[in-house]
Amino acid sequence: MEVIQSFTIDHTRLKPGIYVSREDKGFTTFDLRITEPNKEPAVAPAAMHSLEHLMATWFRNSEVKGDVVYVGPMGCLTGMYVVMTGTYSVEDMRRLTIKCLEWILQQDKVPATEPESCGNYLLHDLPMCKWECARYLDRLRHDFHCEYTKLRITLEDGRVFADA
Repeated sequence: MEVIQSFTIDHTRLKPGIYVSREDKGFTTFDLRITEPNKEPAVAPAAMHSLEHLMATWFRNSEVKGDVVYVGPMGCLTGMYVVMTGTYSVEDMRRLTIKCLEWILQQDKVPATEPESCGNYLLHDLPMCKWECARYLDRLRHDFHCEYTKLRITLEDGRVFADA
C-alpha cells in the first residue's frame, strides 16, 4: 500500500504554523497547525467544531472565496485543512488566516448552530474557540513555522519516502 503523504511528516517535531500539505491536480492543501502534536492538548471537539463553522464562513465570504474548495478540521484535532485552487503561497495563507482569526475574535455567535443547519448543533464552544484562535494568532505573528520535517519511510516494495 502507498503511504499517505501526511503520514510522512514527523509529528514529534511539528510546530504550530502553516504548511503546504500537498499540491496536486490544481489544488493546494494547507495545514493550519494550531497546536503542537503529541506535546500540547488537541483542540477540544466543541471548540474545533465552532472553529470549523467560523473559519469556513470567513473563507467562503473572503476575497478568495472563489478559490476555496474545503475548510475542515484534522481528525487528530491539532489543526485545520484549507484546500484552495489557484496559486497561493504560505505567506498568502498566513495573511488570510490572520485576518480570519482577527474576525473570529470579534464574533459573539457561531453561524449555523441550529438543528436544521448542523449535524451536531449542541457541540459548540465559542469561548474556547476564541482562546485557541488568540493563541494561534500570536504564534502566527511571533513564532511562525512553515517547513515540515519528514520521516524516512520504506515501503514494502523498497521505495522510500524521505526528507528531501
